[in-house]
Amino acid sequence: MASERLEVVEICAGAGGQSLGLHNAGFRHKLALELDENAAKTLRHNLARLLKEEGSSPEDADREAESVVRVGDVADESLWDHAAHKDVDLLAGGVPCPPFSIAGNQLGATDERDLFAWAVHLCRDIQPKALLLENVKGLSGNRFSAYRQHILELLHDAGYVGEWRLLEAHQFGVSQLRPRFVLVALRKEFAEYFQWPEPSTVPAPTVGELLKDLMEANDWAAEHVEAWAKKASAIAPTIVGGSKKHGGADLGPTRAKAAWLKLGVDGMGVADTAPGPEKDGDHIPRLTTAMVARIQGWCGENAHWEFPGRKTTVYRQIGNAFPPPVAEALGRAIASALQKEKKRPDSVESGRPDLDPVYVLLRHHPDKALTAQRIADLIARSGGKKLPVPEIERRIAHIERDFHVEKAARSSGELAYQLGEFKAFIGQQDHARHDYFAQHRGKVS
Repeated sequence: MASERLEVVEICAGAGGQSLGLHNAGFRHKLALELDENAAKTLRHNLARLLKEEGSSPEDADREAESVVRVGDVADESLWDHAAHKDVDLLAGGVPCPPFSIAGNQLGATDERDLFAWAVHLCRDIQPKALLLENVKGLSGNRFSAYRQHILELLHDAGYVGEWRLLEAHQFGVSQLRPRFVLVALRKEFAEYFQWPEPSTVPAPTVGELLKDLMEANDWAAEHVEAWAKKASAIAPTIVGGSKKHGGADLGPTRAKAAWLKLGVDGMGVADTAPGPEKDGDHIPRLTTAMVARIQGWCGENAHWEFPGRKTTVYRQIGNAFPPPVAEALGRAIASALQKEKKRPDSVESGRPDLDPVYVLLRHHPDKALTAQRIADLIARSGGKKLPVPEIERRIAHIERDFHVEKAARSSGELAYQLGEFKAFIGQQDHARHDYFAQHRGKVS
């Protein structure tokens, strides 16, 4: 069975949410790279267990897991040899979210933690058959339409057809909202066989249904557990793992804590154990890490994943993970395409996508410098949605955050804009990321 598996190189692998999902979908890891030592230990431990379950000897399983999981900066060329992994079946990863998160400043390409563009350039270098990258919902917003457009054009020029899709974890049986913005790209020969996974027809269980047995594990009175489970009658808000820079384990910002309270959960922290017999019916419990893991999708056939380590570290590993059931659904869809099992019913758009008409004109129009009014006229003439000049100027301001934009005054007093280089880190030796990483490595997450 193991020899029949497709192979994956996973970057920013974390504690293994995506790793487990891809394993369940039929992939075997050639390499898994992770910056955080604690998350890497969790991943290494569990990959060894999976290999033993597949028939490897304990010694061989431990040796393979040790060689597969490497700890360090994924963009450090001394950590791994890109050329050794050319033509791998799948390149996958969950690159850092802060550059795109609405909870932050959405610095995008100018955030030193941004590895999305770097990952796409890595894809162009090692030419996997497929690429899977996931991130936060913020990347799907208007602020990043030009960024997304540029990514798809880079992939198209490298021979890939890329598509973005916003997926909700609860649509795949996970008991929380957790929207994730996903990029899938495949070589053109496989792209016509790729179809996005369909949501489950079975609703995800409520928090009460999912956690009832764990809440009663420490002899909290049965009637109190029943009352609690009845109140916890909806799916959870998004689990927030947080970062090394901010505090200990809790269940997110103020709005998230309020949502948890409506479910009868104290979101101010994470408990060591389930409520005991001394707690009365008015007690509002906190979740344990085992409960958080179950909400994140480590339940059912995925419940065997183990998280060694201290509570706060374990909580962050769980909270920052890609839910295994969502990763599995995507992995199965990609595997089906790579095996050319079934053509998709619609045609694959392999030409340049049009996510941001302002960016498209600035990048591709023969006139290298365009005024906002000229852009508005060109969009209207092409039959596109009419955009007023202030809206175009607003979009250019967004573009300017991720790209160098030169401005020149025309005799009419109007500014003409010319699009320059992408600001993102793609491996440049003189990029600010290197200094940032050297100074803040212990806090990067």
